[in-house]
Amino acid sequence: MNSKPPIRPGIAPATIRKLDEDCWDDLSSSTTAEERIEMVAILSRRMWELTGRSIPTNARHEMPVRVVRRT
Repeated sequence: MNSKPPIRPGIAPATIRKLDEDCWDDLSSSTTAEERIEMVAILSRRMWELTGRSIPTNARHEMPVRVVRRT
């Protein structure tokens, strides 16, 4: 089931899909690399806001990492 939220000024339209739905939208023909990076930045900020926690300010080399190897 695909549904689109109403379009509001300053908000990019989105499509809601099931996690197992096979669909890869290629935005490279309709957006610049800078626009796609900005989309990721906006979504990341929104997701952190939803957690109620502040956005981490660690430098990249200070970020905690956990490696999980598949066997």
